Amino acid sequence: MLTPFSILLVLSAAFLHASWNALLRGGVDRGQSMLIMNITVGIAGLAMMAIAGLPSLATAYVIASGLIHLVYNALLVRMYRSGDLGETYPIARGSSPALVALGGSLFAAEWMDVLGSIGIGLVCIGIFMLALAKGRLHAMNLPWALATGISIASYTVIDGIGVRASGNWIAYTGGMFAFFLLLPLWYWVRGKRAIFALPMAEGVKAASGGLISLAAYGAIIWAMQANAMGAISALRETSVVFAALLGAVFLNERLTRLRIAACCIIAAGAACVGWRA
Repeated sequence: MLTPFSILLVLSAAFLHASWNALLRGGVDRGQSMLIMNITVGIAGLAMMAIAGLPSLATAYVIASGLIHLVYNALLVRMYRSGDLGETYPIARGSSPALVALGGSLFAAEWMDVLGSIGIGLVCIGIFMLALAKGRLHAMNLPWALATGISIASYTVIDGIGVRASGNWIAYTGGMFAFFLLLPLWYWVRGKRAIFALPMAEGVKAASGGLISLAAYGAIIWAMQANAMGAISALRETSVVFAALLGAVFLNERLTRLRIAACCIIAAGAACVGWRA
């Protein structure tokens, strides 16, 4: 069963995750912003390995997760080029808890009880309601959002198994995040150095988003050491509630009654997961 500390930590990570997505969605150039985020996270990952050592017992998981995260980042940038935060973010996040629960069951023998399964179902239903509550869902945005959700589920299951194999969550997290330096190095080697030229204010905002994302997912990796991946994923995806609020406050996205109702359903599902996980 999840401890109160674990629940609080994961909910805090959910808020941080929504925050850095809002920073990315509100950026002038999302590709450049993601690049600066990657540099920040990658350097922080190297620092973590310098402190905790190499994740030698889980090298294969680190490599797999790092590569999938690069795909996830690319999909995220593409998704936000044409879709609002309140439209696409819930679809991407809402498609992952059930997939993570399935992956946890198949690969880690983490079978959810009835109440936990109902909770995950409520979270997924509420998240999709939140996306549809905008009154429109552009067909061109749906494939990118779903592909992003699949990548989220993939790296979550890999990290859940990998961090347990490593025995050192700091080294594992650092190794995985160090892979984020591959993208900026690729641009640098190809001579595309102009892409690094962001205005100071945008650069600081992107770097801040990178540090926030590291803290958010580092907390999730720590929590998955001793808790079911499906339960952690469902609680983490309550970030869509925070995203709806942040989108309304900072990005001028409308918060309707239907969206508020969807947030309540998500909260109820999260309560079921937290109570019995």
